[in-house]
Amino acid sequence: MRWIPYVVAVGTTTPWLAQVAMGSHPDAIATAVMTGFAILAAAFMLGWACEVAEMDVPPALAVSVLALVAVLPEYAVDATFAWKAAHDPEQAAYAIANMTGGNRLLLGIGWTVLVGLAFLRFKSREIVLPADMGTEISVLIVATLYAIVPVTRGSLTLVDTAVYLVLYVSYLIAASRGEEHEGEVVGPAIAMAELPTMWRRAAVLLCLFFAGAVIFVSAEPFAESLVHTGKELGVDEFFLVQWVAPLASESPEFVVAILMVLRGNSEQGLRTLVSSKVNQWTLLVGTLAAVYSISSGHAAALPIDNRQREEILLTAAQSVFAIAAIADLRFALWQGAVLTGLFLLQFALPTAHFEFGLAYIACSIGILAFDKASRDGVLSSFRTFFRMLRGQKASRH
Repeated sequence: MRWIPYVVAVGTTTPWLAQVAMGSHPDAIATAVMTGFAILAAAFMLGWACEVAEMDVPPALAVSVLALVAVLPEYAVDATFAWKAAHDPEQAAYAIANMTGGNRLLLGIGWTVLVGLAFLRFKSREIVLPADMGTEISVLIVATLYAIVPVTRGSLTLVDTAVYLVLYVSYLIAASRGEEHEGEVVGPAIAMAELPTMWRRAAVLLCLFFAGAVIFVSAEPFAESLVHTGKELGVDEFFLVQWVAPLASESPEFVVAILMVLRGNSEQGLRTLVSSKVNQWTLLVGTLAAVYSISSGHAAALPIDNRQREEILLTAAQSVFAIAAIADLRFALWQGAVLTGLFLLQFALPTAHFEFGLAYIACSIGILAFDKASRDGVLSSFRTFFRMLRGQKASRH
């Protein structure tokens, strides 16, 4: 019975893999559905494999390699848009839209779901985070502030790639020297985890290879079909690219984090999504300019139009509120309600980017003005970050 999810996942990829094998070219809507489900299934398989792989991979390597593999679906789709943008300028806006959508979904829905479940299951009105979370918080602060640079410039360049790469690598180094947490294997991953060592490792490699191959043959047609589907159905293609595409890539992380909360490990569940935010807000953003330049054949700047400038600034404003919310190493139920409330209201008022950005900033100022622990936490996060870079133990502020 424990292997049924794997059978379902492989079966879900079969329709599209059959089309690829036969060389068929279905219409845009059919392609979007088949490739979307294939990527979703592959993403779940990657998530299960990464959970189990942490049993055999050294902690530092697990953080640097497996965290990257876990978000491969989102990178693949977003990189496809950036690659095509070198020859089709319209695709540049899609690349930015997909990135901002993934970031805002993670905070607007993901974080709140976890604290909401913690309240429903354990009557806890907040999730307390570990002391070494200052690493993530400090990196998010720098990445959020730096977002103003490409917006002001009107483009993402290789300089931005270098800055974000340095941030990400610094985060990995600090994280690998932090507190060691014994990984908890949950859900379908248990089936692989209980195999004998040799068979377990073989199963992980097979799962990673199969899921990676599925994503490789699905990412480009999925991205293209979403745009064409929007045009055919009269639906804003930006809406599909910004919100529908990230749902497939974010789902596995959401499910794993939810299972952690339901099993009483709310701290690690939320940390999973916070770490994912760091990953997306640094390496994913930096990847776009690099892919665009490679596709162009020379160092090039990925253009950011006015609409996407507003999207990036709104995403940065949401990040500011998220940082203020967890600066004291606590994430409260009411803070999650504010995050989700403002996020959902944006669909009713889709052009009010500036107003919602101000709302996020005002809420952030309110938290920092009336909560000394949050103000102290902002400064303490940097002390924690540099302490961990030196290999010292983090302490609660």
